[in-house]
Amino acid sequence: MSMSGQAAAAPDPAEVDLPEGMTASYLVLDRTTGASWGMEEHKQYRSASVVKLFIALDYLETRGPDHVVPPEDLALLEPMLRSSDDDAASTLWVRDGWEQIVVRTVARLGLTDTEPPAQRGKWGYTAISAADVVRTYQYILTEAHPKYRDFIMGNLRQATRCATDTFDQSFGIPSALPRPWAVKQGWSGFGAAPTPGEECVEPSRTAPVTREMRAAAAAIDRENKRQAAKAEPDIDLTSRAMHTTGTGRCDEKIVVVLTLEPTTLSWQDSADRITDLTEAVYKADSDAV
Repeated sequence: MSMSGQAAAAPDPAEVDLPEGMTASYLVLDRTTGASWGMEEHKQYRSASVVKLFIALDYLETRGPDHVVPPEDLALLEPMLRSSDDDAASTLWVRDGWEQIVVRTVARLGLTDTEPPAQRGKWGYTAISAADVVRTYQYILTEAHPKYRDFIMGNLRQATRCATDTFDQSFGIPSALPRPWAVKQGWSGFGAAPTPGEECVEPSRTAPVTREMRAAAAAIDRENKRQAAKAEPDIDLTSRAMHTTGTGRCDEKIVVVLTLEPTTLSWQDSADRITDLTEAVYKADSDAV
């Protein structure tokens, strides 16, 4: 169903054929025409680092437009958005209320598929859908205070090729869409670092380690141990997740592609497959009505 309330014409199936073993959902919204189309856009996935959009937006919303972000918080927010810094995200997650960040975001934006993680220390297990992530970008671009829009989208336009953990985050939108784009990526299940010899070595933005960051990491570790038996939402936590979300054509199009891959598939193979899918989805959208 079109986000504008009108059904979109189905694209040529050959253009968006999924490779063997991949589970995927996607949604594209042309903000100029209102046309959109997608597949399984309400299916839930674990968010991985896509939840960092919620963390940044909630930080700004709860403090108000008159708040001047201090340098020590810029040192967390900018690496989190540009280079997907996990330590920065964990620090803000603990400071601003853990799962209540997601609860507030769901209420503020009217999200229908998003759920906080049952184990509050595992922010990457927040449940999301392609539809809710598109709605999040819509909110940032058209309803949030312009200061919040400029801050978040400005940082996403400066996304680094290399993430803080040295994974190459140029898959999907950065490789499939023409510039200018803005992007927030997510991945989970590939380990804490790339296979030796496959590290991304170009510069990234890294949050400096502070006492607050160490305290947040310790608090999350305690919570994860304490809540280890709690069941998460009914989402796949086993397959490897790789997501690409953001905008193209100077924010004219919102593109969200969420995928799961077999645990036997390498990072590069997963990256190549989501990039091919994103290119097909982006091109097919141009034929939607």
